[in-house]
Amino acid sequence: MMNVKDIQELLPHRYPFLMVDRIVEIDPGKKIIGIKNLSINEEFFLGHFPGNPIMPGVLIIEALAQVAGILALRSGAPGGKAVYFMSIERAKFRRPVVPGDQLRLEVSIVQSRGNVWKFSGSALVEDKMAAEAEFTAMVTDREI
Repeated sequence: MMNVKDIQELLPHRYPFLMVDRIVEIDPGKKIIGIKNLSINEEFFLGHFPGNPIMPGVLIIEALAQVAGILALRSGAPGGKAVYFMSIERAKFRRPVVPGDQLRLEVSIVQSRGNVWKFSGSALVEDKMAAEAEFTAMVTDREI
């Protein structure tokens, strides 16, 4: 549904901080599914447990947040806006994510009030839960 070029038109993130490769499903106002393919060439694998590289949990949460940002921007948030993290709640890490894995990032809207949105997200590898969290974000002008 969206490739990395389409994603870069919505999100300000660029390498090495863009954590979403494509969007495979979107139901505006409800849910979205994104994909992040992980190769050994990812910068964070070089220093995070060398010899036994794993993806840092905070970057998995960041990937979920970026997918949530796309959902918010495709669900009626005005154009020219950006989505900023406000809080992370109930984050749980269930299994390591390693080079060669493909993260399936599933996010749904829990609530939206004005410019504040609450999301629930799950990161899966081969249909097994790798991480999950609830988080809140604010949609506002790109420059604050």
